[in-house]
Amino acid sequence: MATEASAVGVAGAPATGQVEDKGLKKNAIGYVSNIVISTASVAPAYSIAATLGFIVADPGIGTHAPAVLLAAFVPMLLVSLAYRYLNKADPDAGTSFAWTTRAFGPATGWLNGWAVFLADVLVMASLGYVAAIYTFKLFEWHWAEVHKGAGLVGCVLWIWLMTWICHRGIELSARIQQLLLTYEVLVLVIFSVVAIVDVYSGNAAAHAIEPQASWFNPFAMPFHDLVVALLLGIFIYWGWDSGVAVNEESEDSNEGPGRAAVVSTVLLVLIYLLVSAGSQAYHGTAFIANEENAGDVLNALGHGVLGSVGVRFLIVAVLTSAAASTQTTILPTARTTLSMAHWGALPKAIGRIHPRFLTPTVSTWGFGAISIAVAVPLILISETVLELAVVALGIPVCFYYGMTGLASAVYYRREIFDSARKFFLVGLLPFVGGLIMLGIGGYAIYYYGKAANSEGKIYAGLTLPLWFGLIGMVLGAVIMLFMRPSFKRYFGRKPETATPGVLDAPVERAPAHLMGREHVTHGAHLLTPEATEEETPPAPPGG
Repeated sequence: MATEASAVGVAGAPATGQVEDKGLKKNAIGYVSNIVISTASVAPAYSIAATLGFIVADPGIGTHAPAVLLAAFVPMLLVSLAYRYLNKADPDAGTSFAWTTRAFGPATGWLNGWAVFLADVLVMASLGYVAAIYTFKLFEWHWAEVHKGAGLVGCVLWIWLMTWICHRGIELSARIQQLLLTYEVLVLVIFSVVAIVDVYSGNAAAHAIEPQASWFNPFAMPFHDLVVALLLGIFIYWGWDSGVAVNEESEDSNEGPGRAAVVSTVLLVLIYLLVSAGSQAYHGTAFIANEENAGDVLNALGHGVLGSVGVRFLIVAVLTSAAASTQTTILPTARTTLSMAHWGALPKAIGRIHPRFLTPTVSTWGFGAISIAVAVPLILISETVLELAVVALGIPVCFYYGMTGLASAVYYRREIFDSARKFFLVGLLPFVGGLIMLGIGGYAIYYYGKAANSEGKIYAGLTLPLWFGLIGMVLGAVIMLFMRPSFKRYFGRKPETATPGVLDAPVERAPAHLMGREHVTHGAHLLTPEATEEETPPAPPGG
């Protein structure tokens, strides 16, 4: 069993593709769990329910909401390639923090760790509150839906429960995620298929419209409107990197989690295209863009599509979606701060590991407590402030996704010209994805800097999204400056390049007990830079 001392040692050696022990439980979950955690963390049902209506409400978007979701998928896919290959060299639970520290140096790495923490804190209040409100809807406790105190208590209880589950062990967390995500995706598919079938059979609402190919064309709308809508699209996809943050607890640590990140983004775009097309086809765009329906599209459509009984299953899907995302938001944040403590960028006490559950004790409970402390005032002030906090998280998200995309090209700069495959998959595409993310983040600062584009009061000339997002990042930089004298060893690190040959190491697929012996292979595959068409993986032993 790993000791606390091993969990809080200072990292400093070049990355070798091997896990540097922090005390977390090894080989606890497999490839399937990596995909599940990556996908569940995004909260597909909650994200689409809370955001689709606002995308459609933009006059320049209309029926092109599926095209917006398709366009938002592109930078996410490109950045997921960076996670894929950076994780191959350094399967560190700190992910973006660890990798940008190696590629750009400690200051950039620390700010990336702070960006992960900030974004996750900002979203926790909304996730917990939505889980509470949907719990009340499920049991038809209408009085609780309109009493702020009930929602506040429910939010605190949900955050506490999910923190406790994360503390109890990664296996329990993974099993719960598998159950919640399976149910969530199944209900979303049924909802979408029934809606589309009703449209073509003439049983949909009076304003139903048949799906058109133009709905999926990002070039069929004004560029400005597309960029504005992408600010919402980023929120819909954000979170898939959670599956990589549990890499140290995964089988095939340097391969499975990174590959799962890429797969999860593809699964998400398929879900979103199906649900968005079915939603706007069933009742038309005016219905879901209506102010009363835009904030909860699935609930507004549920009665018509699935009936009074079926809508209960849809309510449970959104409830489980928010609850699952609450849990999978705690997981990566706790592991990021654990990694920062291990590297000597935060106090050692934050790196403590529970001797029985092998989870980061202080990081997990500390983040849960901070989340509750932030959620309480946000909810008490107003729901508008709560919503603006979610809007603001796009700024730190675009920063750490963008810097991670750039880090892949910079870290592997001595190898990416060895072959065309490495150049595109490891260098160019992640770099382009990073630039797009940083560009969207920069535009978010410009756009939400205008009072007309943000609800709520203006304080010292800044809107609330800028206070939460931009000033939140500035606060992180100030904290970092104050910490530098106390953590000289970490801040004295120099940027690195990848260890020669790390990209060419043999690839192993998920273990046989997870995918079946016939799927276990060794060698190259589609997303392996060193793969060539002539290479054929050998047959598995005993086959």
